[in-house]
Parts: sequence; structure tokens; C-alpha cells
Amino acid sequence: MPSIRELILGPWRAVLVLGVTQIIAWAALFYPPVLTMPLIAADRGWSLAFAMSGFSFGLLVSGSAAPTVGGWIDRFGGHVVMAVGSLVGALGLAMLANVESRAGYFVVWLVLGLAISANLYDPAFASLGRIFGFGARRPITMLTLAGGFASTVSWPATQFLLHVTDWRTTYLIFAGILACVCAPLHAFALPRMRADVQKQIETATSPPPRILVAKGSAFLLVALGFATYAFVPSGLAAHLLAMFERAGIGPATAVAIGAMFGPSQVAARVCELAFARNLHPLMIARGALGLLLCAFAMLAVFGFSVATAAAFAIMFGAANGLITIARGAVPLALFGPLGYGRLLGRIAKPFQIMQAIAPLVLAFMVERFSDPAALGLTALCTCIAFACMLAIRPPRP
Repeated sequence: MPSIRELILGPWRAVLVLGVTQIIAWAALFYPPVLTMPLIAADRGWSLAFAMSGFSFGLLVSGSAAPTVGGWIDRFGGHVVMAVGSLVGALGLAMLANVESRAGYFVVWLVLGLAISANLYDPAFASLGRIFGFGARRPITMLTLAGGFASTVSWPATQFLLHVTDWRTTYLIFAGILACVCAPLHAFALPRMRADVQKQIETATSPPPRILVAKGSAFLLVALGFATYAFVPSGLAAHLLAMFERAGIGPATAVAIGAMFGPSQVAARVCELAFARNLHPLMIARGALGLLLCAFAMLAVFGFSVATAAAFAIMFGAANGLITIARGAVPLALFGPLGYGRLLGRIAKPFQIMQAIAPLVLAFMVERFSDPAALGLTALCTCIAFACMLAIRPPRP
């Protein structure tokens, strides 16, 4: 563990700063629509599908902008790009609270999509890669421990604000927090240093790792693996609780089972930090996807009951917690820290596109076919991701 001095004065301060800002950014930009979209649709006289389409459009914009934002972090640093991203997010949320036209609504989500691309995990991982170089895997893991509590903080906080005020004021409060807390922390507290990768290689006590060129089959397998996996948590997050209820599980029980997802993510990340940090991150990704395939197989064999639903939520949460780490650690281990921000952005682009379309595709599958068909599609995506990770061959030391 880093010392107190390193946490306050050294590069490890980045983990503390980003730990705070990640919780706030996820809580302000990503999680509230589940609770606020029905209110926005009712207030504006729009359909819920139209209101949610704005959020999906924002994710598409975020994915399109991700390579550019990552390149900016490589060049200018997270202390510049993420600070600007926080201010853009505050502007977008303020605009969302006041927009009335349908066209203006999509302009707002264009702004918010740009903010998402500069505030969530990918820019945070890119910032840590710039600061720590080859040693970024452990800081990335520790950052995801904090990020795992974002939904735990966001949904109760959003629900409380919606109870004491309206959705417009809720978004204005979130805008103020992004502008007054996240932007200054990024600008003034996030370390500005850049790791000297050549010095890390020269002073290493063991032979330096060989790295691959970030193109060709290896890059395509990494990008395809994470993109196909992105379909799974995005689609299930929108439909899984409803599937539980349609299977005969009571609403309160379904919500309680769903609440196991977050703690399972954090528990898996703690185990990775404690016991598996010397494993190649490809092994972590393969193990996580294998665990998720076992969870789907369990549902196929035993069907939905309270016990199997709870077991699925726990296994799904643990797998997703590990895959989040792998998204930052696998590209770093395979392709190295040089140009890491843009590399993450290139991987994030198809990831976020799949994330955007998954809820709509699964809704179509549920309406036209059945819940088992929708679950079968997510299991197929998991199989493809697992096959991609198995096909990647890391270079020997």
C-alpha cells in the first residue's frame, strides 16, 4: 500500500482525487436517467422511449469522441481535459433542466455525451496511465473500488432530491457539484506529472515486458471482446429486474436481489487486489467471463427462483467488477503506456456504441420473442467476448 505521504503529495494522490470525482461524475451523468426519464417524459409530454433515446444518443456521442479525448489526455493531461469535461457536464445538466424542444433535447445530449467521454472510467484510466506508466494497473484497481460505490450513492441521493424537490432542481444541484467540486479537483489536485516510461524500463529489477503494436488481430480481438461484453451489463441493467418479476419474484425481493450487484463488484475487486494482482490481466478477464457463462448456464438449467436469481446477481456483479479492471489493465499490459489514452479511446468507441444500443435491442427481443431469448442473446455476447480473450496471445517476457 502507498504511504500517507504518497497519497497526499505523490502520484498516488491521483487515486484519491479520481475516487471522489468518479463517484460524483457517475452519480450526476450516468445513473440518474433511470429515475428521472419518466419524470422528464411526463413533464414534457414525450414518450418514455423518446426521452431514453436522448441518453442513448449521448452514449453514442461519447463513444465517437472517446479516441479524441484519450489523445488529448495523452498530450495535455487529465488535469486539463477532465477539468474541462466537468465544466461541460455542468453546462449540459443545466441545459437539460431548461430544455423544452425535441431538437434542443438532442443538442443537450450531444453536450452531455462529450462530458461523459471526458469524465468517466476511460479518461480516468488514461490519466492514471499517463501518471504511472507501466505501474498503472494497481492504481486502476484501487480506483474501481471507489467507482463501485457510485450507484450505491447515486440512486438514493437522486431519489432523495426528487422527493424534496423536482427533477430540474435535482439536475441543477448535480451541475453545481460538477462545476464546484469536480472541476477544481481535476484542475488543481490531480497530479500533472507524466511517467518516464524509458526510465521505468531501465531501472526495472526484472526484464521489461514486451509489448504488442496496437493494431492488427491483437487490437481487434481486444476491442471486439470488450465491445461484445458491453452489450451484457447495459442490456441487463435495463431489463433484469423486470425479468425477475415476470418469473414470479416479488418486486421488493427483485430489488433486494438487484442490490447485491454493487457489493459483489466491490468484493471481486478487493479479491483481485489482494490475491490476483500478479496474474496477467488477460487471465482476470478470462476468469470473469467464464464465471458469467457459468451464471447463464445455471439459469438455463435451473430457471428463475429466488435462490438462482440471487446467485446470478452475485456472479454477474463479481464478473463485471473484474471486467472493469481488465478494461484498463489488458490494453496497458498488451500495448504499453505510450499513447495509452488514445488507445483506451479507440477501445471505448465500440464499447459505448454497444452500451447505447443494448437496452433497445433487448427490449425488441423481449417484446417479439421472450425473456429466455433475450438472455440467450446476452449469453452469446459473453461467449464471443470469452472466445476473443482466449484467442489473444500475450508476448512472452
